[in-house]
Amino acid sequence: MAYIPPHKRQSKDSERPSPMPTPSLASLSHGFNRKVRLGASKSKADRAVYLNYAISRWFAVGWNGHGDTSAVHLKPVSVESFERRTGQKPLVLDKNTLDKNEVQGSPCSSILENVMPHLLSCAEKLKAEIERGDLKDVKLTMAARFGTILFQGTPSVNPDNVIRDCLGNLRRTFYTNLPAQYAANIIAEVSSKIGVDFADVKHSYQVKLSDSTQPDVSIFCKCRVNDDEKLHLYKIELNPVRDMVIDISCMDTDLDLRLGLTHKRVVTSLSEDEMQGIQTLISSAVLDPDVKGGLRWPFGKASSVNRYNVIGVWHTNATAYENGSIRLKVQHADRFDFRTTYGEASNEVVLKLKGISSGLLKQDVETNAISIMLQDSLSLIWRHFLQCEPYLT
Repeated sequence: MAYIPPHKRQSKDSERPSPMPTPSLASLSHGFNRKVRLGASKSKADRAVYLNYAISRWFAVGWNGHGDTSAVHLKPVSVESFERRTGQKPLVLDKNTLDKNEVQGSPCSSILENVMPHLLSCAEKLKAEIERGDLKDVKLTMAARFGTILFQGTPSVNPDNVIRDCLGNLRRTFYTNLPAQYAANIIAEVSSKIGVDFADVKHSYQVKLSDSTQPDVSIFCKCRVNDDEKLHLYKIELNPVRDMVIDISCMDTDLDLRLGLTHKRVVTSLSEDEMQGIQTLISSAVLDPDVKGGLRWPFGKASSVNRYNVIGVWHTNATAYENGSIRLKVQHADRFDFRTTYGEASNEVVLKLKGISSGLLKQDVETNAISIMLQDSLSLIWRHFLQCEPYLT
C-alpha cells in the first residue's frame, strides 16, 4: 500500500458513519467536558523520561493560530500501530480546503523565537546538574525529526484560548514512519545539497530490558553481530532523558517537525552478577530475519534470574553523513514490543545538530552563536526535509 501522509490521508471508513466525528476547532468551544481522555496507560518503564525542569510544547506555523478557528480542523486518520496501541484513531491538524493555497512563507524566525528561550533554559539546568555531580557520563543531543504529529484524546476547550487548550493539552505522538522514496531521495540528493559527507553504515540491534528492582527504568543494550554470526553486547544505556521536546505542526508542508534536546546516561557501574545476567540474555538471542525485530528467544530464555526481562527489540540499518556541525542519519528500523506483541518497520530520518549540542555544554554559552546555528539549521530543514508528496507512489 502506498504511503500517504496523515495530513492528506482519507479514512478507510469514510463510506460509513464514523464512531468519531471530524471536529472543527470552532465546534470544540461548545459542549466538551474539560476532562481529557488519554487512552490506555503504559507501564512506568515504558513512559518517556523527563526531568523536573523539562519542557514539552506544541505550536503550529503556517496559519493564524491566534483564535481563527475557521482555518483549520481536526481529522481522524488510520494509523495501524497507533490504533493497535490505544484502541482509537488519532487526530491530525489540517487546513480547511479554502485555506490550503494560502502559503505563509518560511516561519524560521518565528520558530527560532519560540524555541531559543526553552533551549537555553534547559541547557543551563542540565549543566548545573552535571556540575553538582548529580549526572555523570552524559551525552547531550539536539536533533530534528520529521513526521506527523498525532493527537489523542477528547479536546477540552476554553473559548478564549482555543489552540492552547484544545491541542496543547492533548497527548501527542510524533509518528516518524516516512515513505521509502523520500528516504532514498535524502540519501541520493539532499545529502550532497546540504554539504555533508558519507560517514558510515551501521547494522545493529538494540534489546530493551526491564529491571524488576527498578520499575521506572528501562535498560537499552546496543549489540552487533560479529563474524561468528552471534549477538554481542557493546554498550549499555538507561532510558534517554528528554530535556526539551517541541512539536511544530507545519501547515504549509507535508511533514511536521520535532525539535528535541535529550541526554543519555551510559551505564558503567554494574556488578559482576548484574552484568552476567544481561550477558546471558543477549547471548541466548537467536537471529531470525523472519520475525519482527530480527531476534527471538528460545522458550524459557527470555529472562534471567527473574530480574531482567526482554520487553522490546529492534534491528536497524542506518546510513550516516556528517560535517562539523550536523549529522544526518537515514535508517530502516524494524521494531517489536514483547508486551503488546506488535511490531512495525519504519523508514526514519534524523538530523542531529552537533554544533548546537556541543555549544550548549560550554562553560560560557555563546547565545548569539547558538541562535545563528539554529536559524541556519531551520532554514536548511525548511528547504530540504519537510516535503514528501513528490515521493509518494
